[in-house]
Amino acid sequence: MTGPTTADAQRKRPLRGEALVFEDSPARFGLARLASSLRPGAGAGTGPLRHTEDFAPPAIDADSWVRIRPRLAGICGSDLAAVDGRSSRWFEPIVSLPFVPGHEVVADHDGRRVVLEPVLGCVARGVHPLCGACANGDLGRCERLSHGHLEPGLQTGFCESTGGAWASEMSAHLSQLHEVPDELDDTAAVMVEPTACALHAALSAGIASEDTTAVIGAGTMGLAVVAAIARHCPPRQLVVAARHPHQQDLARSLAGSLPTTVATDAQLIRAVRRVTGTMVIGSGAQQRCTGGVDVTIDCVGTSSSLALALAVTRPGGRVVMVGMPGVTTVDLTPLWQREIALSGAYTYGTERLDGTEYRTFDLAMELVAAADLGALVSATYPLSRSTDAIAHAAAAGRRGATKICFDPQGTR
Repeated sequence: MTGPTTADAQRKRPLRGEALVFEDSPARFGLARLASSLRPGAGAGTGPLRHTEDFAPPAIDADSWVRIRPRLAGICGSDLAAVDGRSSRWFEPIVSLPFVPGHEVVADHDGRRVVLEPVLGCVARGVHPLCGACANGDLGRCERLSHGHLEPGLQTGFCESTGGAWASEMSAHLSQLHEVPDELDDTAAVMVEPTACALHAALSAGIASEDTTAVIGAGTMGLAVVAAIARHCPPRQLVVAARHPHQQDLARSLAGSLPTTVATDAQLIRAVRRVTGTMVIGSGAQQRCTGGVDVTIDCVGTSSSLALALAVTRPGGRVVMVGMPGVTTVDLTPLWQREIALSGAYTYGTERLDGTEYRTFDLAMELVAAADLGALVSATYPLSRSTDAIAHAAAAGRRGATKICFDPQGTR
């Protein structure tokens, strides 16, 4: 008889540490929603997110599960939506409470630095046979997000069983871990997961070399989409809607030699008119291009950004939604009248590029290095300053920042 394995010991050791825990509290969820209506990010001080110095990731009694120690953990739009009580009820059957948020992470495991591919698909859940999506490497389309030996959770960071990266320690399946090359420092490595999302969106948009393409939004996701388009699927002309001056400068820089026009949201319709030679009709909320760009990628996900995307996309064109939309109210008449195709881009898995298949995370690591996307990390905070960190992330654009991260070990 053999003794316990290293993985067994890691799963079962009773280490406790610091974490931010999102509790099951409908009343505090409502308070967060109310507070955030006055100031985005205010849900961190009133809602169900609490700071604790006595947390241990749940033990997962299954093969190939290990403990990892986060070095940096990003704050993304879906995290902010949860903290502010703005998440869609669509997620209720595929999220389990209480959970520790955080799925953008670079961490230590077994003497190596790793990044986490957070989707909890069939392999991580121990579900066999694999669903068709997981068998094809399309993890973001997994059909079993509430099955197997884990509690429901579309990703690590929204699942009670795994913990998340806003903690000094969390659980991960070995299939989720990708070793970080030495040339990527921690700020670059923490950008790999959002960059993988951006790459998947850019490659799934079907952008052709003769197309004109618009990107709406120049936060973390929008800027990473611009970098992905410039490197892997450059169109004839790119138009980027960026609200703040530093975002406009970053968009131009990441576009490189690609012919690019940068405008504010209010200027986008006129910018598309100039680039495409279309006409503009209507005024106010009814203003729109009679033609427009071939492909629009919406990296914001609000009612106004989707309406703007429909207004600048030509009849027969395509709109891809990358920003998490939640509950929106949009007049979809142009979708019908102009026969525009609307699709979403969620996460990643396997990409087909020039006839060859690649793991999205492999392409993302290469793009992060090539485009220096680690420079988008603007500030880091210890977990004990969660209210300050989330307020900074919620107002990143206005405050001249892009990506805000936690330092779960408190070493920076």
